[in-house]
Amino acid sequence: MLIPHPLLGLRDAQEFTYLGDAALINRPDPAAEDAEARFADYVFLRDNPAGMHRELWYHEQGDRSWLVVTRDTTTHEILGAELATDVAGARA
Repeated sequence: MLIPHPLLGLRDAQEFTYLGDAALINRPDPAAEDAEARFADYVFLRDNPAGMHRELWYHEQGDRSWLVVTRDTTTHEILGAELATDVAGARA
């Protein structure tokens, strides 16, 4: 499986470590009144979708960047990749 790294081009998936759902970028506010419940959901509740899914991948054996990879979980087809810093910055 090849991942289209936005800076380095196509890279073998073996260079990366999979973290999970890209929604992990949206960490709860620790100052919120219901922070404990939000963090419990953040840590323990995960979706397991079939089909299109955005995931976090770490380029461990490369430039050590974090990517948000869009992948079809039923076929493993990689549909795109973005730097996680760009995705997080766009949401701020």
